[in-house]
Amino acid sequence: MSFFKKLKDRMFKSSSKLEEGLESIIEDGGEETPPDRPESEPERPDPDPEPEIEPESPAPEVAHPEEAPHPVDPDGQPPMPEDPDPVDNVIDTPAVAFDELSAAVGREPLPVSSAPEAAPVSMAEPLAAAAPERRGLLGRLFKRETAGPVIRRELDDEMLEQLEELLIAADMGVDTALRVTANMAEGRLGRKLSVAEVKELMATEIARIMEPVARPLPLYPQKPQVVLVVGVNGSGKTTTIGKLASQFRAAGKKVVIAAGDTFRAAAVEQLQIWGERAGVPVLTAPEGSDPASLAFDALTKAQQDGADLLMIDTAGRLQNRSDLMEELAKIVRVIRKKDDSAPHNTLLVLDATTGQNAVSQVKIFQEVSDVSGLVMTKLDGTAKGGVLVALADRFGLPIHAIGVGEQIDDLSPFDPEEFAAALTGLEIS
Repeated sequence: MSFFKKLKDRMFKSSSKLEEGLESIIEDGGEETPPDRPESEPERPDPDPEPEIEPESPAPEVAHPEEAPHPVDPDGQPPMPEDPDPVDNVIDTPAVAFDELSAAVGREPLPVSSAPEAAPVSMAEPLAAAAPERRGLLGRLFKRETAGPVIRRELDDEMLEQLEELLIAADMGVDTALRVTANMAEGRLGRKLSVAEVKELMATEIARIMEPVARPLPLYPQKPQVVLVVGVNGSGKTTTIGKLASQFRAAGKKVVIAAGDTFRAAAVEQLQIWGERAGVPVLTAPEGSDPASLAFDALTKAQQDGADLLMIDTAGRLQNRSDLMEELAKIVRVIRKKDDSAPHNTLLVLDATTGQNAVSQVKIFQEVSDVSGLVMTKLDGTAKGGVLVALADRFGLPIHAIGVGEQIDDLSPFDPEEFAAALTGLEIS
């Protein structure tokens, strides 16, 4: 199963909420119109051109009788005219000659079939079937419904307000919702739109906002590259570290994990399970130990072993707990004593079910630990997936990956067009 198919299937809470809202908006004040005309109609054959009248050319010169006299019979009579219907003779002659020749050599004539054994396969049909449809909007990405009557509604101020409210309810935030609807309306006010057309326009604008932030986790020549993973309680940090470590290990990187959540035994056990599954060592410390001290020791060990990446887990902490946030800042200060450029990446793992609360999390964590990128998890369990659009619009931080489940392949690099399609319920062809 492709990740987009999985993403679309599991983001049904967000997409169904938007779809239901859009259908309600269009039906309220809309009217039935003829079916959509396909954007790319099959080419019609040109009508047979009228025969051009060619200028009369001089008749070819005929040899003069004196120059080319007719043969004359010895009796002085002109020769008899040839058979006026030579076509029949031409058809019959080869068969007769063939029979006589066969009899002469004493062989039976080979049977000649009047029709080929199998009709030649036409290449036009398979080529036509295999040729992809050319699509206009969204650059051949999305399918458009073309059958049956379609309900359309004129795009006016009232409809725009309803679309804004719908996007705000999907946790896209007021500013982002206004930006999306304003771009959708540009040059289209007064035009009648169907649900499918509104979804395509909405997906286009969402993808445009998110395109600049869709970047994979950067890899640097520095060894080991230190990746600090932070986030609130229950956001999915431990699982995300395990999945990333497994994927980097499969890509040929030497990875070490430091179980920096020394206050929760379950987190250490969970990391050890992922480490065994991926073949990645997990460095631990006694429960209740100083996480900054563990991070320092882990960096020393990773340097000695020549590891490519050191991934440091941290305890979950609420962004409004200043003491816990200070502890995170201490981890950063301590590992910089060993490598003044560390951490090279600070990933903030966000739980999509928190909605707009994710905005305040990004703001506080960015101040304390200099967040370099985001990973959003649990998009399969919420109708508030629009918050990721708000984060991209407001902070512009790279979004490295998104998660839609517990399996290792349920974490994938972020693709803005796939996300926009899944959020709005579109299909990608």
